Amino acid sequence: MSKSGGGHHGRVRARRCAVQALYQWQMAGQEPRDIVQEFVNERELNSVDLEYFTTLVREVPRHFQTLQTDLTPYLDRDWPKLDPVERSVLLIGAYEMRYCLEIPYRVVINEGVELCKMFGTVEGHRYVNGVLDKLAHTARAVEIGAGQA
Repeated sequence: MSKSGGGHHGRVRARRCAVQALYQWQMAGQEPRDIVQEFVNERELNSVDLEYFTTLVREVPRHFQTLQTDLTPYLDRDWPKLDPVERSVLLIGAYEMRYCLEIPYRVVINEGVELCKMFGTVEGHRYVNGVLDKLAHTARAVEIGAGQA
């Protein structure tokens, strides 16, 4: 699979598509590979980092239990009661916190907030910001400590 949109903007667009794809995965229960194929075939994925999009849509469901376990201590309600868009954004954030150490934790949090502002509920971005910030203090404690030193 070729990368059509590399760099920062390609990843931003990949995350946007991944939020929609993971929403579909949660709501319809489709196989991630089928959702990726559908997005590639039926949508204009101009300037999207397809490799990163595919990684997110395949790996988030694969690591779902781990990611949910990472997030649960910081949630104020049960997983099923979360807005499905916020769940998708939180899963992407938790995935990047755990598995994409090259992405600074502040970028992960900011991207999550922006995705929520775009797709989520009115107050959703504040909630996602709080959860990902708390998660960062556990998942990225070394990085945060280095920044404060």
